[in-house]
Amino acid sequence: MKKTIVLLLSLGMLASCRPAGKTDSKKSAPPVPVRVAVATRQAVPRELRTFGAVQALQSVEIRAQVGGPITQLHFQEGQDVKAGDLLISLDARPMEAALKLAEANLARDRALQADANREAVRQEELLKKGLAAQDAAERARTQAEALAATVHADEAAVANAKLNLEYCSIRAPIFGRIGERRVDAGNLVKANDQVLVTINQIQPVEISFTAPQQELADILTAQAQGPLEIRAFATERPEVVDRGVLTFVDNAVDATTGTIRLKGKFENENRTLWPGKFVSIVLGVGLDAKALTIPASAVLTGQKGPLVFVVKADQTTEARFIKHIRTYEQTAVIGEGVQEGEQVIVDGQQRLASGAKVTVTKPTQP
Repeated sequence: MKKTIVLLLSLGMLASCRPAGKTDSKKSAPPVPVRVAVATRQAVPRELRTFGAVQALQSVEIRAQVGGPITQLHFQEGQDVKAGDLLISLDARPMEAALKLAEANLARDRALQADANREAVRQEELLKKGLAAQDAAERARTQAEALAATVHADEAAVANAKLNLEYCSIRAPIFGRIGERRVDAGNLVKANDQVLVTINQIQPVEISFTAPQQELADILTAQAQGPLEIRAFATERPEVVDRGVLTFVDNAVDATTGTIRLKGKFENENRTLWPGKFVSIVLGVGLDAKALTIPASAVLTGQKGPLVFVVKADQTTEARFIKHIRTYEQTAVIGEGVQEGEQVIVDGQQRLASGAKVTVTKPTQP
């Protein structure tokens, strides 16, 4: 009997402590303070972002055009050179001797040619007077013509010997920077054999990159209206390294990758772009005059795609999935999901669920 009384008293105390009615947890929760921005239409540049590789504008592998031992190197590795600078000297004595021999042969044959010409003239005069046979005159004329041809061949041999002598002095064909040397003084080199050194032109340089074939039409349309600027960014730092212009669009799409090869030219005045280096590329391909935009900070990643929280007229939120076209700097360009003039939450949305009550601070422009 006592246990029954205690149990009834306990139930009565619990009943007295229970609230008179149920309370909605959402209505009792205080509004969440958030910052918002208004979806607006504005002009936004259209950009293509990709990666590219720096290339020397010109790259020349220096080879000997005649054989012989190297007598002297006139450069240092990593040195800047101008077109015409002397790089390597080969032993020129055999070429000098060959030139003297060619010049001597030329002088001999010129003398023989002069004598043959005189004899041909004499035979012609005698033929006219009836004192020489026709055959004799023709033989004299043929001999003179043959020696004239021999003189032409000798002149060509002299020119070739002079050229070979010039080849003993190997000069830089372009302005650029010397790479690693691959020979030393005293090495014997053969004509058109090994690479002696490489020169790369690094001011200006090119950057080669690819773009999806879907972007080709926009690129060509924008290029027809004027030069397209390219910004290059080093992978190790975010600031712009250099600016250039688009100079080349390949004449065919790569059927394997579905991309088109492009190149841009950069002055590289500070030499921050080095051949072989990979960089980030931003190519401007036009302007969207009336793009619907919101701050990029408003866009969240959901399981079904990008979404934003929209503030409705009753100060509650609605989570909406959007079509996020692209991002330009801190601005997101939207295709679907948000209407112009609607407010989207840019700060505090991580604490929200759809339908939550919010307190809006001053709207900011995207």
